Amino acid sequence: MLYTPGEIAENYIGIGKKKAAMRADKMFLLAVMAGIYIAVAGCGASTAACTVGGSAGKLVSACVFPAGLTLVLLAGSELFTGNCLLVIPLLSREITLRGMLRNWLIVYLGNFAGSVLVAWMVAYSHQLSLFEGQLAAAAVSTAVAKVSMPFLDAFLKGVLCNLLVCLAVWVSFAAKDAAGKVIALFYPILVFVVCGFEHSVANMFYCPAGLFAAGLPEYAKAITTDTSVLTWGNFLFRNLLPVTLGNIVGGSVFVGGVYWWVYLHRE
Repeated sequence: MLYTPGEIAENYIGIGKKKAAMRADKMFLLAVMAGIYIAVAGCGASTAACTVGGSAGKLVSACVFPAGLTLVLLAGSELFTGNCLLVIPLLSREITLRGMLRNWLIVYLGNFAGSVLVAWMVAYSHQLSLFEGQLAAAAVSTAVAKVSMPFLDAFLKGVLCNLLVCLAVWVSFAAKDAAGKVIALFYPILVFVVCGFEHSVANMFYCPAGLFAAGLPEYAKAITTDTSVLTWGNFLFRNLLPVTLGNIVGGSVFVGGVYWWVYLHRE
């Protein structure tokens, strides 16, 4: 048995009210955990891709990365991109704008802390030295590509990404058991990864991992990419900013706003 889309919308009001009312310390800790889950999944996806290489590696990576959202939803944590659905209880006047923005800010900062922590551990534990340093080279190449992206490209890819991520969360709420939730979320996440769309929390891992790797002499022989563009400033303002804005639009407008209007809006 599944919940209908209308029932999902109704159920999410209660979920959103609990999220908005959560104590700040608990919210932040759960957000750190979500950042860790997404980062570990990103690390696993990158490692798996290096075992294959080429376009096949991209597909293998996309099949591994859904582990992150699986952990976020089943282990219990707070993910900024998924919480863009808080627009549903906001539009239903069950939470305030201040409550939603408080959640977004605290969760975003917690996600950032957890993701960067994993990026640092991956680089300094020399996990990136696998495959004779190919993994480090791939991490740097990925980070350089992300910070070199035009603002509009990053924004639009952010919109498309969180359209799929919030749909993954949405359809997972249709299932009443763990297996159903995992199956439901798997394909939307696979599609976003294989298409190369931009996820702000994932980029909180990918870009710092490349930054840390580029700064360590142990990886220097393997890295052939020009890293002059790879700076913290470019990461924050040329990638993370437009991707975050796009994620907000993709999740809040194209999923949360649409489904609120269809199932909960009253004339």
